[in-house]
Amino acid sequence: MDTVSTADELRRVVRDWHRQENRVAFVPTMGNLHAGHLQLVRHARAIADRVVVSIFVNPTQFGPNEDYASYPRTPEEDAQALMEADTDLLFLPAVEEIYPPDLSPAPYVAVPEIDGILCGEFRPGHFSGVATVVAKLFNLVQPDVAIFGEKDYQQLVVIRRMTRALCLPVEIEGVATVREASGLAMSSRNRYLSEAEQNTAATLYRVLGEVREAVEGGTSDYAALEAGAMAQLEQAGFRPEYVSIRRAADLAEPQPGDTRLRVLAAARLGAARLIDNIGISTG
Repeated sequence: MDTVSTADELRRVVRDWHRQENRVAFVPTMGNLHAGHLQLVRHARAIADRVVVSIFVNPTQFGPNEDYASYPRTPEEDAQALMEADTDLLFLPAVEEIYPPDLSPAPYVAVPEIDGILCGEFRPGHFSGVATVVAKLFNLVQPDVAIFGEKDYQQLVVIRRMTRALCLPVEIEGVATVREASGLAMSSRNRYLSEAEQNTAATLYRVLGEVREAVEGGTSDYAALEAGAMAQLEQAGFRPEYVSIRRAADLAEPQPGDTRLRVLAAARLGAARLIDNIGISTG
């Protein structure tokens, strides 16, 4: 595995791959890699000739009181894991490489409607930061396909819409959430949980599973299900932000006849903000 830190180095390598008609897959990450990230890399390896992984903790997707400064950074361990996963190229840029200081304030990408709901309501500007950095990375890497995890489902929908709207020639593939044995979705922020909180955190997945069972069993009072799930999370010790049943394709409110749904949730537990979601099929 090679490692580069500048746009020029990155473009030189990828340009040579494209000349050889290699299919290039890209996995953007913020590092502190776990089994969920490595599953994305393995998927990329299976569908492409070359695999690029970026590690970049993107400042523009963090709010003023969020954990940008303390976000876990483990570059040496990450590089070793990526090498073992047969990654071809690691892109490890400095902030100045992605956001040149002489171009501040810089243009940004917004994805109207989707970026202001659910997590966007509680993290204003977050998805604009995500869409902006992903658009930049797509322009730098020039991948044929990019891989994202379904754990961050709203992010996946935002990126799919952004890619289509900007006519970017990149296929977007989602990969199923990787979970602990307890059902807890793997996340870098799980490190913020104490041992007791780790046990409690699995309740989030269980509650979402109960919502799915109810909907697939014929319950149509979604508001009551959402309220009941919020109450269960509060009783378990969470500080829930939302539980919401949405249309899977675009996260709009479900309409009669919609058969592919998603129940999504965000809740705080101790120092961690946890998100999760489960697919629902009624057809």
